[in-house]
Amino acid sequence: MINKEVKFCVKCVESNQRFLGSVTHEDKKDRAQTRTSFDENQVCSACLYYDYKKTVDWKKREEELIELLDKYRRNDGYYDVVVPGSGGKDSIFVAHTLKHKYKMNPLTCTWAPHMYTDVGWRNYIQWVDSGYDNYFHKPDGSVHRELTRLSFKNLLHPFQPFAQGQVYFPLRIALEKKIKLVVYGDSQAERGSGGNLHSFNNKFLSQALYTYKEDKDLYYAGYSLKELEKFNIYKKDLNPYFPLKEKDFQEQDIKVLQLPYFINYNPQSNFYFAKEKSNFEVNPYGRSEGTYTKYSSLDDKIDGLHHYTWFIKTGRGRATEDAALEIRNDIITRDEGVALVKKYDGEFPKIFFKEILDYLDMNEKEFNEIIDKFRPKHLWRKNGSKWELKQTVWK
Repeated sequence: MINKEVKFCVKCVESNQRFLGSVTHEDKKDRAQTRTSFDENQVCSACLYYDYKKTVDWKKREEELIELLDKYRRNDGYYDVVVPGSGGKDSIFVAHTLKHKYKMNPLTCTWAPHMYTDVGWRNYIQWVDSGYDNYFHKPDGSVHRELTRLSFKNLLHPFQPFAQGQVYFPLRIALEKKIKLVVYGDSQAERGSGGNLHSFNNKFLSQALYTYKEDKDLYYAGYSLKELEKFNIYKKDLNPYFPLKEKDFQEQDIKVLQLPYFINYNPQSNFYFAKEKSNFEVNPYGRSEGTYTKYSSLDDKIDGLHHYTWFIKTGRGRATEDAALEIRNDIITRDEGVALVKKYDGEFPKIFFKEILDYLDMNEKEFNEIIDKFRPKHLWRKNGSKWELKQTVWK
């Protein structure tokens, strides 16, 4: 059930329309999306989590991390942990910290973007060349392109094929290589996934995100496996996008860990760390489209479109995401965040737009018709020939 009463967090700039992370292989066209939660004082769950973090004994958390890593550490020279990543700031921090501080032997793995940017490719190469073994997977280009086109038309979610591969590929590597630990550098709670102390204390991600029981449970671009056949996409074409069978995941007892549960860090500190350890490069255009930051959404030419479609469906985009995080980390004030959201949120992804249209195999008219079809009526109104949000964080 969609909450049509739009509210904004009184501590940051987050909206109650924000989608939570979902089980991507269950995304149907008309599936209701769970939204972020607010408490009775109109504080979002992510801000509640940051308040909670101030009470955490981080020394004890690190001791807990060391004890856990010792459980999975190997002494035969083989890999003992999988680190998914693109060569962005978070994956650089995780891989370096595990290898050099905690003396683990990580195998990194990377699922290719739709269309690499030059800076994204350089950051990936520089990361791997700084000292890591890496498995890189680029799926069948024709299948990936068609899934992206269908996801855009059917779900307004052009990023879904990438997101599915990014989530499932590392687990498949762990299964095939018999590695029992996978470590991510992002935290669901820090971005608003959950609003209670139970969710704040989840060191491991739920296996429901990575596993399935039967083929009938699987959906791609909002279509079942049977429905996809009318687009000449068959089960055999989708192997890289499949989650793990539940029984395989359980038999190997794979654990998927969130490093921010154990170590207190923030996006800006990770940026400086990545710059020092891996010669990490920022956006050559000065900032990423749709936001004011220069170190996020660098890898894929479709990134800007992804965040634009998010803005269309929820009324909040990449600038809201970045400003909310920086407010919580005391990098900027809420007033500064509001001003940045007003200036940058919902910016149209024009830099790579022609390449995006070519990739989606559509013209600008068809593109705009699809975009407008997905504008929720409780969020948008037309003022003359222009669309505008009915409610914003700045008024």
